[in-house]
Amino acid sequence: MRVDDVVLGCDDLDETVDFFTSALGFRLDVIWPADDPSVAVLSRGPDVGVRLVRGSAPAVWPAAGDGAVSMPPGTATFELSHPSGTDTGVGRAGMHYRDLLPARQGGRFIASHILIPGGGPVPDYVHHHRVRFQLIYCAAGWVRVVYEGQGSPFVLETGDCVLQPPGIRHRVLEASPGLEVVEIGCPAAHETFVEHTITLPTAAAAPDRRWDGQAFIRHVAASASWKPWRASGFELRDTGIEAATDGLATVRVVRPCRGDVSVTLPPYEGEFLFWYVLAGTARLHLDGVEPSALAGGSAVAVPISVAYGLSEVSPDLEVLEVMLPA
Repeated sequence: MRVDDVVLGCDDLDETVDFFTSALGFRLDVIWPADDPSVAVLSRGPDVGVRLVRGSAPAVWPAAGDGAVSMPPGTATFELSHPSGTDTGVGRAGMHYRDLLPARQGGRFIASHILIPGGGPVPDYVHHHRVRFQLIYCAAGWVRVVYEGQGSPFVLETGDCVLQPPGIRHRVLEASPGLEVVEIGCPAAHETFVEHTITLPTAAAAPDRRWDGQAFIRHVAASASWKPWRASGFELRDTGIEAATDGLATVRVVRPCRGDVSVTLPPYEGEFLFWYVLAGTARLHLDGVEPSALAGGSAVAVPISVAYGLSEVSPDLEVLEVMLPA
């Protein structure tokens, strides 16, 4: 990508981008971050470029080198958030974002609850991301999307999810009123690149293609089966993402399979363990931390080297579990 020439500050990034594109003939090339855009790169031909920076936001890029992904160092730390009292902001394409991990694991991971209140057509464009891992899980409603090499647009319904491999072109087309999506990715800060050449859907299917070693996968909840989880009394619905990422990540939905269950699990020693409560209630236990009530919309990052578990599990509990490595 050509390096832009001029850095300009602005108060309202959306309005300024609209002015440059509609009045001055520029095109939008890159914007970041998606949940609260503060930097945009635009160009007009091969020799003219500008970087717009909102307010006092840093004008530097979140990843080093074109095509490279830089992960900040660190280990898994405890984070807990609930829907009440959590601010939401309007991000890219008019989507409403709630930050599920406000500390973002020191910049290593981002988890967002994305809401499209009114539904209907989404003002999105064909784009791709520079990421190491990215999951889209439909928590409520439905959304129509289209992906490079995956044929015609399709609908993700409640419980469905996709693995978005690094660099795959995609676009959100339409959503039901009140659509809720959980998006999890790393690193926390990553760019959205606007695609100006490839149109979707692409003519050729690419079922065997891999992007940076990962395969696209679409998990359909309605046709999935359940099997035992790693703790007695619970079962899981696996999404197939472990195989699609060659063991980088696993994504499951976990629920109790009998009444009056609780679980204590040994300390977690991996890179990232995240729970998002889709339905029901439970009480979270972590060694050295006061027990916490969990309900729909609660999100937890489990810290490293601490025993953890659940009690007071309601029969309708469903938890989205994401682990790196698988």
